Amino acid sequence: MAVLSAERIKITTTKSPLWCTVIIIVLALGLAAVVGLSSKSSLTRYNNDIAAGSKPDFTPTLPTLSDAASGISGFGILVLMIMAALAVTSEYRFGIIRTTFQAVPNRGSVLAAKALLIGVFGAVLTLVLTFGAYALTKATAGDAGTALSLSTSSDWRAVYGVPIYALLCVILAVGVGALLRQSAGAIALLLLWPLLIENLFNLFGSVGEKIMPFLPFMNANHFLSDSPTTSSSVNFHWGPWGSLIYFAVFVLVIFGASVAVVNRRDA
Repeated sequence: MAVLSAERIKITTTKSPLWCTVIIIVLALGLAAVVGLSSKSSLTRYNNDIAAGSKPDFTPTLPTLSDAASGISGFGILVLMIMAALAVTSEYRFGIIRTTFQAVPNRGSVLAAKALLIGVFGAVLTLVLTFGAYALTKATAGDAGTALSLSTSSDWRAVYGVPIYALLCVILAVGVGALLRQSAGAIALLLLWPLLIENLFNLFGSVGEKIMPFLPFMNANHFLSDSPTTSSSVNFHWGPWGSLIYFAVFVLVIFGASVAVVNRRDA
């Protein structure tokens, strides 16, 4: 409890968590509104073409829960990972980590406390924002929002899957931060990994197709999708829950490696 209390004070008395939280809220609600308005515009244009007697050359875009929460799962959680990584790398940068480890010889408990505090906060924040994004998208989409509902198990998984994903991403970010110990390197890896590196395997033909079902963030997206059988071209060897277990195991391996490395090397 003393370690948790100390880490809570560190996190709540610095400005970066506050600004990161504000950015996450803006991204979540802002992109939800954009999705709703663009869907409404698409449906209005489609109906106008029908009313004018002309055949529309497009299909109106109706928002899904994954679309509504894309500001959170696609961008907000990236900011959350940056915040989690900075909680570790900033202490290395300013030399505070030596004092921390002197006060708490069990170094693994320090990393666990950081991951737990930021992870729980991120899970609660993203859960609230997911419901907020759903409501905002439905409100701004007009008639196009009638297709947006919480009626199936897949719909609900797209909602409660976001905070689960956020918690795991925070644990991963703390582990990566502890392994690299440099803010720039940790942030670059955490951003490029899901946004660029995994997508590059599309360029490797049949070899890339065989590797992609085993990429961690591909599996996370498979779990989050409200229609995983049609939303991905990757041929996964398991269902959405299998993808979640795969991603969770990957995260725990990285975090375990970070604890082992931190215990072995000098602060």
